[in-house]
Amino acid sequence: MSAKEKIREAAHTLFYNQGIHATGIDSIIKLAGVAKQSFYNHFVSKQCLVLDYLALRHQQWLDLYATRLQLTVTPQDRILAIYDAYQDHAERPYKNGFRGCGLLNAAAEFPVDSLERRCVAEQKAQIQQFIETALCEIPSVNAERAGLLAQEFAFLLEGSISLAGLSGHPALLQRTKQIITQRLECL
Repeated sequence: MSAKEKIREAAHTLFYNQGIHATGIDSIIKLAGVAKQSFYNHFVSKQCLVLDYLALRHQQWLDLYATRLQLTVTPQDRILAIYDAYQDHAERPYKNGFRGCGLLNAAAEFPVDSLERRCVAEQKAQIQQFIETALCEIPSVNAERAGLLAQEFAFLLEGSISLAGLSGHPALLQRTKQIITQRLECL
């Protein structure tokens, strides 16, 4: 594994388990087993590493979603695949247990107008857009209703991931998927 990958892996572990502000560069360097200069050769600042972390976490979810999409046929299936991908991500082995969405946890550590929060907001908007796009493909759903439903479904998704993180039980996501399934059956 390259030094950069060791740094990314160490930061990923520490940021999720301890929080971003509670994790110092020295802790990342120690866990990665690299020299301080090596860290700065790959990341000019902690902010650069944080943005990399946010992009990596989102890409991990996108990869899980892409795998789930391969099993879908209908727009409804594509929406439910989003919830399955969240479940897959939540059920990964975490050193100190499941703590909820790493992106939301990270965003909570930064001011509203920060680059980090804007990054997370864009990632979450992309997921809501996936839902809205699929809803627009359902013949009984017009564009305005699709937008409102997508927002509702995203609220349920983010709320359930937050509550699952608080309880440490990702199984709460399955209940949300059941609710969404029932809503989709009524469309």
